[in-house]
Amino acid sequence: MKKMLMAKGAKQVVEVCAKVKENESVVIVTEPKTMSIAESIAAAVTAVGAEPTVTVITPRQSDSAEPPATVAAAMKESDVFISAVYTSITHTYAVKNAVQNGSRGIMLTQFEDHMLIDSGVLADFPKAAPTCEAVAKALENAETIHLTTKYGTDLTMSAKGRKSNAMTGMVKSGQFAPVPTIEANVSPLEGTANGTIVTDASIPYIGIGILKENVVATVKDGMITSIEGGHEAKILAEDLASKNDPYVYNIAEIGVGLNPRCKFNGLMLEDEGVFGSVHIGIGSSITLGGEIKAACHYDLIMTGVTLVADGVTIIQDGEVLL
Repeated sequence: MKKMLMAKGAKQVVEVCAKVKENESVVIVTEPKTMSIAESIAAAVTAVGAEPTVTVITPRQSDSAEPPATVAAAMKESDVFISAVYTSITHTYAVKNAVQNGSRGIMLTQFEDHMLIDSGVLADFPKAAPTCEAVAKALENAETIHLTTKYGTDLTMSAKGRKSNAMTGMVKSGQFAPVPTIEANVSPLEGTANGTIVTDASIPYIGIGILKENVVATVKDGMITSIEGGHEAKILAEDLASKNDPYVYNIAEIGVGLNPRCKFNGLMLEDEGVFGSVHIGIGSSITLGGEIKAACHYDLIMTGVTLVADGVTIIQDGEVLL
């Protein structure tokens, strides 16, 4: 019965998000923990007359670690690639090279079976797209972006000369999108972010999820210089330190969640999509328009946001205005 119910979400991913067509080659990358998701997606791909190839990889040791070279090559040569894994391969050269070669990708990271039954996956993606595109336009090439929250975040950065990303959840050739999040984001210029990040909602990585205590990070010249708070802050700080990579502290992204059906549940792509939330991505930025490849990419998600880009108020006290 569960597989029957999952079919609705799988159909949405394949036909609406990935826009899979008859006779296309679709590479589905998965790992043992998410095999049921991959099977549902493969069935939906077959139903439209396309050919699925399911490749099972060993779970990566950390988020943003590259998949095997053979898998990366298959992604690059595909018409469509769909990543149904628990440990993220989104911010990798494999994804960057695949989309540069004209493939289109959908990232289903940290998916659980119930998310194909009732989650942000069932959103009206075409209806949400104009708002996503408007927010992305406001972020693009912004000389000054100022983010504040009622919890104490006060962060400035510049995206001068940077293209933004309107991740509507629907892709064309040469694009990838995480699903179910609908988000507009931009990678700020390296070294320009300064201020304080107070994460109050979620850090959906390394077992943290929905926060019990705020995590406070100080940012200077584009890098996090300190992380304070309770137990969850300690988990994050220790994990980043263990990477032995200074670039994991890079301010890689500012993203705005714009999926009305997403709710906080501690899982990455659902939490990031919550309407009116903002996340600061740290670490790798190469797939978003930045220049940094780090050992990981984590997102710090906050609510109660006011966001202004070059004098245009995008969000005011949590309300999206564009």
